[in-house]
This record gives sequence, structure tokens and C-alpha cells, in this order.
Amino acid sequence: MLKRPGASAKNNPLSERLQRDAHALVEEMSQLRGVAFDRRYASNELAYHKAVNQLVEQTFIPNIDNAEVKELLEAGLRIFREMSAMPES
Repeated sequence: MLKRPGASAKNNPLSERLQRDAHALVEEMSQLRGVAFDRRYASNELAYHKAVNQLVEQTFIPNIDNAEVKELLEAGLRIFREMSAMPES
């Protein structure tokens, strides 16, 4: 995907922080079991999806010049919003 529009992934302060946070979360959750694990997992997923949606909507989309990449992010954001609005089964 990144090769086609001429983009490339690069480490930056945000990606480095996300990696550190992910390692800390794995360490924390490896100590949890049962309901405590389920609650922490669900809480983390909800917070993560909200943060990603906000970042994509408020930072990435307004600042991307590549129309193809912008269109892909807009489509992805619509999908994530629709999925989050779906009732749980």
C-alpha cells in the first residue's frame, strides 16, 4: 500500500511512544486473568480506537496532500465509525 502512493513509514516520536506504550500494556496485561483481563482489554481497545479516529480525522486527513491516501483514510474513518455504532451481539 505505501509503495503505490510513494509514501514510506518512518519512526518518529509518536511511533516510538506507541511502541513503548504497547510494550508496557503487554507487560501489564500479562499479569491479569479472567474478568480483570477482559475489562482491561475492552477498555484499552475502546480508548485506542477513539484516539486513532481522532488522530486520523483531526491531524492526518487535514494535512495530507496525496489525494489517494487522503481518500483511503476518509474511507477507513467512515468504516470505523460505522462499526463503533453497531450494537453488540
